[in-house]
Amino acid sequence: MIIDLPSTTTSRINSKLVRLRDEGGAVTLGRVLTLVIVTDDGEKTEEAVEAANQASREHPCRVIVVARGARKASPRLDAQIRVGGDAGASEVIVLRLYGELADEGASCVVPLLLPDTPVVAWWPFEGPAVPAKDPIGVLAQRRITDAAAEKNPIKALEQRRAAYTPGDTDLAWTRLTLWRAMLASALDLPPFEKVVDAEVSGEADSPSTELLAAWLASGLKIPVKRTKAVKGEGICLVSLDRKSGGVELSRPDGRVGTLVQPGQPERRVALQRRSIRDCLAEELRRLDPDEVYELALKSLGKVVRGRTSPTKPTARKPPAKPAAAKVPASAKAAAKVEAEAKADPSANGTAAPKAAKKPAKAKASS
Repeated sequence: MIIDLPSTTTSRINSKLVRLRDEGGAVTLGRVLTLVIVTDDGEKTEEAVEAANQASREHPCRVIVVARGARKASPRLDAQIRVGGDAGASEVIVLRLYGELADEGASCVVPLLLPDTPVVAWWPFEGPAVPAKDPIGVLAQRRITDAAAEKNPIKALEQRRAAYTPGDTDLAWTRLTLWRAMLASALDLPPFEKVVDAEVSGEADSPSTELLAAWLASGLKIPVKRTKAVKGEGICLVSLDRKSGGVELSRPDGRVGTLVQPGQPERRVALQRRSIRDCLAEELRRLDPDEVYELALKSLGKVVRGRTSPTKPTARKPPAKPAAAKVPASAKAAAKVEAEAKADPSANGTAAPKAAKKPAKAKASS
């Protein structure tokens, strides 16, 4: 059921919610949190609402969508309440803010928050430079961004690193869960040797590839080389070198991965690219700070970009000194003959020594 409330106020929205609660039962008591989605009003707004509806089946919540409209319009608040089949296991309140109200989303959200429940803020597309200082971010215990949805994902990831506050997280990090689980389980098997070199390959603008390389650098305590994949989407290859042999996990098609380990047969593993719904549902499972994500952000400086890694000095080409010292074989032979001729003037050719040996041989036979 969808109820439209054009040109309304937050008090009218609350009154309508109370009336719906009386008619449909005390469904609010089953909500575990309030999810606030902040985005610009447009076609992509429905994509974010649909992902929240699917995630709410695992985490029943109240979803408040702050859809910022045209700033040049007259101040107006248009609301929409969705319950029942149109809201999954949640109740959705869409607030479309126009004019000066577009920048006052926090004041419109506060009266609609569920009492005594945590607040999670989610920016599905372009997020603020400092989520913890955003007016809506201040209200939330957890703040979820998505660097992959930014215009410049790598630059956005650097901003997350500079502005990190406990409680921040990013869906680019959540997309690594399957990769981290597979790599950790592979290293848990014998032989338990230290990884001496590591390489991560993926798309040039993939923030998940950057975070995976940083996570390996923080855990393995070595510089990790990050290269650009020739083809493929997202993360394509992770290679870990050890003395007994390397561990390689590749995913060229974005769906199925291949795990190669020394002494074991090649295995195919499920590494399908995760949907927004799955990533959001995973982030809503925990409301405490993610310390591992913080360590990965701080280790971004240990990632070595390019095809040459300082952990492999033998891969570097030596200087071109041997090429200058090379002498043709014919020149060597000529120099040797000339040196022998100078040492023994009688040895001017090969025929004279042979002729001198023949009489000696005949005398011995007679």
